[in-house]
Amino acid sequence: MLIHELTAAECRQILSRVTLARLACARGGQPYIVPISFAFDAESDCLFGFSSIGRKVEWMRGNPSVCVEVEDVEDRFHWTTLVIFGFYEEISDSPADRAIRQRALDLFEQRTEWWLPGAARVGPREHPDVVMYRIQITSMTGRRAARDRAGE
Repeated sequence: MLIHELTAAECRQILSRVTLARLACARGGQPYIVPISFAFDAESDCLFGFSSIGRKVEWMRGNPSVCVEVEDVEDRFHWTTLVIFGFYEEISDSPADRAIRQRALDLFEQRTEWWLPGAARVGPREHPDVVMYRIQITSMTGRRAARDRAGE
């Protein structure tokens, strides 16, 4: 099996077609990781997300430094992973955020049922309100594994 580093362009190409990731945040030295649905904005080099207000949002409000892991797995010998470092920013309903909010909505609307799971029924520990946010990418790495199919 060969594993090689991806270029920045290859990483962004993967982000343009994958919409599910794992987001890691931390509070008080305790890490927390959850699956998220996202849309990649190549123009501003960020990930847009949509979520009910719960642990993830509360923790990111307190510590906006996050890590996002993206996988594209065919099988155990053929996979691609990205690790993205960035910071969380909420997108408000204010006039100042109108353009960025519209950009996020335009990207989300390219997918059917884009509001799921962010606006799905909430549990008793979550607030019924939802927030739109972006993860501004500060750095990113990627690796791809491949194995010669003839040798399998």
